[in-house]
Amino acid sequence: MRPAPARDHAELLAHWTAPEVRRFLFDGAILSPKEITRAIEDSVRSFATAGYGLWLVREAEGTGLVGTAGIRPLDDLGPEVVYSLAPGSCGKGHATEPAFAVVEYALGPLGLPEVLAEIDEGNAASAAVVERLGMAPFETVPGLFGPMTCYRRTR
Repeated sequence: MRPAPARDHAELLAHWTAPEVRRFLFDGAILSPKEITRAIEDSVRSFATAGYGLWLVREAEGTGLVGTAGIRPLDDLGPEVVYSLAPGSCGKGHATEPAFAVVEYALGPLGLPEVLAEIDEGNAASAAVVERLGMAPFETVPGLFGPMTCYRRTR
C-alpha cells in the first residue's frame, strides 16, 4: 500500500470507472477525470493535515492496481473506512487486509476514537469485510439506492 499520487491518475480513473468497481461506490456514478484529480488532491491534503487519506493497493509483485483502501470524512459523522477492489481480485484478502491495516492505523497510531463504514443493502461482500474488521452495525439509514447499514469500530 502507498498513498495515491497524481502520477497514478490514469490507473485510478480506469479502476474507479470500471462498472464492477463503481457498482457500490459513488452511488454508481462515473467519475470524471477532474473528479479523480480532486480525490487525489483531497487525499494528499488529508495526509498532510490529518495523517490519513487514500492508499493504492498492489500485489507484492507490483503488477497492476488491485484496489484502494483509505479513510475519508463521512459527512459530519466521523472518519469512514473506504475500499475498492479490481475485478478478479475477490477472495484473495485484497480488500480485508488493507482495510484492516487502515482501521488499525486509524484507531492506533492516529488515535481516532472510532471508524465508521456505510454499506449498501445487497453488498454482502462488503458487509463481510467490515465484519472481519471487527465493525458492528449500529444503524440503518436511507441511501440513494436503498437502505445502507452503518457500522462502527471503536478503540
